[in-house]
Amino acid sequence: MRKFAAEKSRDILAHRKISSSVLHHPTASLSSSSHPQKPLSRSSAALLLRFLSTTASPNPSTDSMASDYSSTPVKIDTINPKVLECEYAVRGEIVTLAQILYCNIGNPQSLGQQPITFFREVLALCDHPAILDKSETQGLFSADSIERAFQILDQIPGRATGAYSHSQGIKGLRDAICAGIEARDGFPADPNDIFLTDGASPAVHMMMQLLIRSKDDGILCPIPQYPLYSASIALHGGTLVPYYLDEATGWGLEISELKKQLESVKSKGISVRALVVINPGNPTGQVLAENNQQQIVDFCRKEGLVLLADEVYQENIYVPDKQFHSFKKVARSMGYGEKDISLVSFQSVSKGYYGECGKRGGYMEVTGFSPDIREQIYKVSSVNLCSNISGQILASLVMNPPKVGDESYESYFAEKDAILSSLARRAKSLEEAFNGLEGVTCNRAEGAMYLFPRIHLPKKAIEAAKAVNSAPDAFYARRLLNATGIVVVPGSGFGQVAGTWHIRCTILPQEDRIPAIISRLTEFHKGFMDEFLD
Repeated sequence: MRKFAAEKSRDILAHRKISSSVLHHPTASLSSSSHPQKPLSRSSAALLLRFLSTTASPNPSTDSMASDYSSTPVKIDTINPKVLECEYAVRGEIVTLAQILYCNIGNPQSLGQQPITFFREVLALCDHPAILDKSETQGLFSADSIERAFQILDQIPGRATGAYSHSQGIKGLRDAICAGIEARDGFPADPNDIFLTDGASPAVHMMMQLLIRSKDDGILCPIPQYPLYSASIALHGGTLVPYYLDEATGWGLEISELKKQLESVKSKGISVRALVVINPGNPTGQVLAENNQQQIVDFCRKEGLVLLADEVYQENIYVPDKQFHSFKKVARSMGYGEKDISLVSFQSVSKGYYGECGKRGGYMEVTGFSPDIREQIYKVSSVNLCSNISGQILASLVMNPPKVGDESYESYFAEKDAILSSLARRAKSLEEAFNGLEGVTCNRAEGAMYLFPRIHLPKKAIEAAKAVNSAPDAFYARRLLNATGIVVVPGSGFGQVAGTWHIRCTILPQEDRIPAIISRLTEFHKGFMDEFLD
């Protein structure tokens, strides 16, 4: 990458054309593979030059930098080793090299997805309540968004979104979330069980902090897994206990695999505290069948494990033969109550059809814990004072959107349906494209926002990767980035069966760009396989 960047930088600087003429790049036009490439704008050209220059040029003398900081108290060998141990692949090395087309992270609005109008209207009115009293507001905002804003503001201390709230979140917003959970599951929900957080990630950290006492405490995690879990377990000093999803059965979760891994680590003195299940799956995109979820619930009950249910993609279902069922609904449908199973469910405003990643809203619903443990969870949440109020409001809106008969319902439903239908088409197009490539197999995308194709790399490619001290799928991803500007995440960042190689690719680039992405990917892959033909 540095060689590529250096050559490009020299070419650009030698010709001095950025400020006055056209700069072409493989990603300059991605709207259609049949149209000629368009020149980059001045701002894009400047961005690319800055990227190439920074990548090509080494940092100012490493030796001099080291000596400059030699008298400072914090050094790499004196920081918490748990920080060095944790990794987060979706923002890792491949991504830091790129300023081009992101197919690596679930960040919908950065790739052009528009926010839901009703949600943003309510947020705007809550953030600037003075406009609620202006006559023009009636013509600019829907009646139900105005009504909802009044309802929410009445619940907020001082009617100010800049104020702190209760550490679990604003009570009225937790009530609204519970109403949404009850409508979804058909079972009661208690606002005292809801902890509003800045996205789902802090909630995951909070539970790991609560459950992990030492390296002798283990957390069962799916492999492949979302790197938040491995990073959080490492940061809090625990042991990740992997269980492998079965790629041959569409990334199936087998109870026999859970039992095998549990018994294996028990014999080594590891006390397994919890089971993480991601449904729909990230990075694998599978949706669990209800009978499989029932087996998981029974397994956790029998083994005395906390069930940590990552359900942030619950709205992202793309196939007619699958449906989302929350683990709480499944457990209650099986007749298990509050004292029968410890269950923590995570939800976020960052995914679904809303994609409000930057607003940092989410919650966890905590059930099946004794009052003294709940007191400790509350104490941990109180350390952060409270989550941000805009995120809290969005979480309440996501779980309690407009209903039939509301003024905004038709436009809300149309926006939601358009986003989810488009995502389903994009998922299918990319799935078919990957399966059409030599040596690539890709399970169908049943849900979530990703595909996780397996790449059967030639022996020569694997040897070339080893020669540069790189994982083979990272080597492939880097070559793909250099040739096309398309950013994917190497499967090695998520964990995978030894000897297999994958990449994770989001389905989030806008639909009109998908054909060009497929075209570039296909052309690159053919060239790569030809180059390393055994």
